[in-house]
Amino acid sequence: MAHYAKLGINSKVISVNVVADKDCKNANNVEDEEVGRQFLERIHNYPLWKQTSFNTFNGQHKLGGTPLRGNYAAIGMIYDEDNDIFINKKPYASWVLNISEARWQSPIGDQPTISEEEQDTHYYVWNESNQSWDKEEI
Repeated sequence: MAHYAKLGINSKVISVNVVADKDCKNANNVEDEEVGRQFLERIHNYPLWKQTSFNTFNGQHKLGGTPLRGNYAAIGMIYDEDNDIFINKKPYASWVLNISEARWQSPIGDQPTISEEEQDTHYYVWNESNQSWDKEEI
């Protein structure tokens, strides 16, 4: 089965559809993204579809295969045409896009790890004003 993201205004994902393998195969019986896209266009009368991989997350394929478009598309995500990846909405103005991992990162790096003894009592939150990860108590 193949999965395709339906793109709306500003390349926002508005749905994800499953297409049977038989409806994605070309004349040589090989899966072809364009054949699947044309199938969806024909049955939905809508032209904007991009294939997505159920097993792709943060630029990695969960089963060791070739990742497709950075992340499995979900409703509300954005298709970044320039980088050919699906990404979430930018969470903060200062964050930068890590293209190889298809995710936004703070300008100072990933969130610190909470110690095992504090896991039930604390968490980190991004402070945009101070450009820092602040530890908060639950």
